This record gives sequence, C-alpha cells and structure tokens, in this order.
Amino acid sequence: MRPPEPVTATLAGLPSPVCAYVYQRQALRDRVAAVRAALPAATLLYAVKANGHPEVVRTLAQSCDGLEVASGGELQLAVAAGARRIVFGGPGKTDAELTAAIAAGAQINVESGQELLRLDRLARAAGVVVPACVRVNRAGAALPGSHAMTGTPTPFGVDESQLGDVLAQPHDHVAVLGFHLHAVSNNLDGAAHARFLADALSWSRAAARRHRIHLRIVNAGGGLGVDYLSDATVDLAAVGAALDVPPGVELIVEPGRLLAADAGWYAAEVLDLKRTHGRWFAVLRGGTHHFRLPAAWGYSHPFTVLPRDHWPYDWPRPEVRDTTVDVVGELCTPRDVLARDRHVARLRIGDVLVFGRTGAYAWDISHHDFLRHPPPSFIIL
Repeated sequence: MRPPEPVTATLAGLPSPVCAYVYQRQALRDRVAAVRAALPAATLLYAVKANGHPEVVRTLAQSCDGLEVASGGELQLAVAAGARRIVFGGPGKTDAELTAAIAAGAQINVESGQELLRLDRLARAAGVVVPACVRVNRAGAALPGSHAMTGTPTPFGVDESQLGDVLAQPHDHVAVLGFHLHAVSNNLDGAAHARFLADALSWSRAAARRHRIHLRIVNAGGGLGVDYLSDATVDLAAVGAALDVPPGVELIVEPGRLLAADAGWYAAEVLDLKRTHGRWFAVLRGGTHHFRLPAAWGYSHPFTVLPRDHWPYDWPRPEVRDTTVDVVGELCTPRDVLARDRHVARLRIGDVLVFGRTGAYAWDISHHDFLRHPPPSFIIL
C-alpha cells in the first residue's frame, strides 16, 4: 500500500533521521462515511483504544455518534474531545473511574456482578440512575478473527449461564437497557459478521424477555477488520446486508481498527544495512517500541521505500539491490522486528521505509519507554 502524495510530501520535508507517524483527518472521515452508508440503522461509536491521539479522537468524536472508552484516561480524552455520547467498557474499572463516568453522563458496560453492585452504590451516592448494558460472554458467539472475546474462557463479561443471578442483584440506581456482546477482534468475514449482528439482536430479544428487561440497546461491539498483508478490508456491504433492527431497539457498533487503521502511516529512516549469517538487516530509527503489532501478532508488515538522495558522508553510500531484507529497529532485543524476508529492488542507508495501516493499534500498544529512545514525531494532515 503506497502512501498518498500528501503523506510522501510531508515525509520528504522532515529532517534526518526521519521517524514519524502521519495521520490524515480526511481518511478518518471517509471511513466513517463508508461505515454509515453500510450500516445506516446502527449507532456508530469509535473505540478510542485503537488510537488515542487527541486530534484523532477529536476528529472521530465530530464524525461519529460518540466514543467508546475503556479507562479513566480515555474517558478524559472523550470529554475533552466534546463527545456527544460516551460508553465506558472494560473489565477492571475502579471506583474512581466509575465515579468519573457517572459525572460525565456516560453509559456503562457492566462486566460482572461485583461491578454492578459497585456501580449501583456509587450511583446512589450521586443521586442518579445510571444507564447501563450488561456485557455477556455468550456460550456460542464465536467469529473468525485474531482474538476471541466470547464463547471461550476470558475475563470479559458475565458468563451467559450466570446472567440471571447477576440481574437478580439489587440495582435500583442502575437502569439496565440491554446487552453488550462484543465477540472478536479483526474479523475479515463480512457475511459472518452480518450473521453475528442478526444473532446478537435475536439473542438479546430472547434474553430480555427471559429476564424481564425492557430491551432498548444491543451493543455488538467492534471487530470489523483489515488485512495487514494486503489492502483488503472486511466487506462492509456484506456486514450490513439485510440487517433488520427492531423498532425501539438501538443497535450500537464500536469499531476502532476499521476507522483508524488506514488513516495512519509510520515512517522510519534506515540507519544501517548489515549482513549477518547470510541475511541482510535494515536497521531503522524506530521499531517495535513505536509499532509493536507485527511482533505481537507474528507477521511481517509491508512497507514502501521512499528514496532520499542526501548523503552527508565522504565515503560511498551502502546499498542493496534485488534482495530480501529483515527490517529491524534500534532496540537491544532480537524481537524488535517489523518485517522479515521482504524483497527490495533497491535500498540505501538514509532511505525511509513507510508502513501503511498504522493508524490503529500501532503506537498505542507499544512499549514506548524501553531504552528511552526519543518518540516519533506526530503529524496531523
């Protein structure tokens, strides 16, 4: 995936050694528009965990119906961004975070019986009734993807078999409006996701009848994926096909990766080229402390070579041609790898490698402080 001209022009103007993230606001808005067109009956929230840069959050707060947060820090970001609506999820909420969420008027996705009791106590102290959904770990809600959240033992949500016991607890100051059913991360099968949405609506209607809840919300979470080894994305038209949301019920979707991934580019300059035990290594001013996803998921992230002609030294410039390289970072660990066995037609020390689809789960999941290298620049277009 070659970077668009505004990105390459911006990178060309940066001083050496280049190390930067470039985020495009219009790409964020365009993806929101595409999701809205495919799912016109759904409420669209952005999952801030994918990329918490304040400008990204602000842009998506303006374009989406609201924001989904999973910590007190993300809650502060959402409030500062002027989010019209905030939904607060996550399995480890503290009393301080719940209190802040109540003060912000957020809707809470309750993760356990204990959390429901604590939320009720805090809401009573605040003299309010808090809107909430109960997150449920259903017995058979599996979807293809990188990380299963339900249908398997995880710390997320209430086991479906325990839902009745949880709802039977006293919670006069928590208004349970429905269920949160997020099931998977990075699903690329649009037809399967459509079936999941339909099943989530059907299951929620049946569960609401069984537990005497006036069903108003079905939160299906996120999980709409992108393929990092190509330019493929989940088929949004298939996701929205024949989606039938009952009157009086709000269907919420909370994509993060899908909205932000293609709006970001990570660029790092080649500091060295070396051959060790028969393999070429391109050593970058950057690495997994900035972009951890390839190492975490065990894949080689594609990149584009941006040539830079400046060479400040009085000796010949090292280069390789028509060969494969392993692209590694500046950290003192052999696991600091962004790509392996990637073919390059020509690569020189001083050229810049640009990695696409790095607008989500890139900087935000990385171990920034390891070795204390300077962070990348962040440029918003």
